[in-house]
Amino acid sequence: MPDTSSSLHLFADVLARVHAVCRVLAAEAGWPEGIDLSRVVVEPPRDPSHGDMATNAAMVLAKEAKAKPRDLAEQIAERLRADTLIAKVDIAGPGFINLTLKPAAWAEALRTVLREGADYGRVRGGSKVNVEFVSANPTGPMHVGHCRGAVFGDALASLLQFAGHDVAREYYINDAGAQVDVLARSAFLRYREALGENIGAIPDGLYPGDYLKPVGAALAKEHGDKLVAMSEAEWLPTVRAKAIAMMMDEIKDDLAALNIRHDVFFSERSLIESGNNKVAETIDFLRAKGDIYEGRLPPPKGAPIEDWEDREQLLFKATAYGDDVDRPLIKSDGSYTYFASDIAYHKNKFDRGFAEMIDVWGADHGGYIKRMQAAVKATTSGKGALDVKIVQLVKLLRNGEPVKMSKRSGDFVTLREVVDEVGQDAVRFMMLYRKNDAVLDFDLAKVMEQSRDNPVFYVQYGHARGHSIFRNARAEVFPELPGDTGQRIAWLSESAVERLSDPVELDLLKRLAIYPRTLEAAAAAHEPHRIAFYLYELASEFHALWTKGRDLPYLRFIINNDADLTKARLAMVQGVVSVLASGLAILGVHAPDEMR
Repeated sequence: MPDTSSSLHLFADVLARVHAVCRVLAAEAGWPEGIDLSRVVVEPPRDPSHGDMATNAAMVLAKEAKAKPRDLAEQIAERLRADTLIAKVDIAGPGFINLTLKPAAWAEALRTVLREGADYGRVRGGSKVNVEFVSANPTGPMHVGHCRGAVFGDALASLLQFAGHDVAREYYINDAGAQVDVLARSAFLRYREALGENIGAIPDGLYPGDYLKPVGAALAKEHGDKLVAMSEAEWLPTVRAKAIAMMMDEIKDDLAALNIRHDVFFSERSLIESGNNKVAETIDFLRAKGDIYEGRLPPPKGAPIEDWEDREQLLFKATAYGDDVDRPLIKSDGSYTYFASDIAYHKNKFDRGFAEMIDVWGADHGGYIKRMQAAVKATTSGKGALDVKIVQLVKLLRNGEPVKMSKRSGDFVTLREVVDEVGQDAVRFMMLYRKNDAVLDFDLAKVMEQSRDNPVFYVQYGHARGHSIFRNARAEVFPELPGDTGQRIAWLSESAVERLSDPVELDLLKRLAIYPRTLEAAAAAHEPHRIAFYLYELASEFHALWTKGRDLPYLRFIINNDADLTKARLAMVQGVVSVLASGLAILGVHAPDEMR
């Protein structure tokens, strides 16, 4: 088979070769026209001893080929053995095909890393995606639980952007519910306090934190004592608007401490404004489709349903779209349910051009997923899709012991307190170093350690170590080694990277080669933690090779009497540095050139 010239990364290149073989076989054997090759994948085998890559081509195409998977695998394998890139092809089990590549493939993979630089693994031409995350009620400062959802949502948005999507980061301001009226009443107490009144203990049911004192002071400065003489109905809108505005400013400042900025802040209240009632419009839209009816809900079985009322009411046919029960849209007092507003909000997203939506929710909202996905199916006539990512709780510890609550907030530790103590990088990386739906133990002491047990330090140290090797090489062998990244990559691109032949070097090159495939899989699954895991594995292999070089001088990165080999190894170091920087950037973590 002729060599396939391609600028694709290695896994995509091999996948293209497998596809080419399947098309040839399809033409020769008369398979049905238009066979779907999208189900064919090339990925690392679960067991590295099985080879470098594995493909399921025979398994998923056997039906179209009207052949047994194992027989089809033999036909595909025979043609792949003629490929100039492939050293060995084995068939396993019922028809999996394992591939071992020639060493030259890994040298070429490194050249791709150097050639692509910061764009290695980047994809272009994706779809529009709306990522809604944080959306915390504007009733106080952000706490450490909000922190995890904020970091997850921001990293997911960056990952999707790198994967080619046009991403909008969105925050839904819950400024229309009962909780913001409670906020206003709490702020009104602080306003009276700012005027000199002794308000005593904050009553139960109101927000007790000191964070509302600045709101009270601002109201006093702006209105003097005029609000005191008003009825609650008169002062509530004014105080509520001021409190929400100041809380949102504080939330934005908290997010900025994590280098998180949203593109859109969408007000729930805007959905029900007089003359522009989007909730009523959405209900009318669903009614015209036959998705709304007047009826009674049966009493819940087992655990109670929070919105169940034994009365005739307006219901959405959620069960027609995969939910367990139909859902009410209007409360007994005539106001809309939260669900009704949420339906209108997601329809608004779709109307703004976002057929693909991702919502990042807290652990206590899992029971809300089915109804919201049902609503998206109904309001978009099946053209829109909603993926909900649940972010589990964070247990804040110090040396294994639970951290006490914050004095400022009243009953929780604030996000800002955590960032101020351990730094933005540690918070962001460690919030992603566990799958989002698993509870996370965040130990303030451990994330400050400079050891392998601290993943963020270990990964950042890998990047810094690479730059340290460059500085040493410049001092010992190559005074002409450029300091500028672009110039250095251009200089190293001329190196004889095929000389990298030791098994530990090849393992490191293989790890670099899998980065684009890791990005692709993480973006498709909406799981940015995969990037954090990958970076730790890459850094571990890099540090291990450096350590081996101390005991085995022939493995050192700098060989004083072999300039060509040294330059090839510096090219490998540059590959590691480039990929570590790329992955850390996606996670929103700095890649330092030196560690202090």
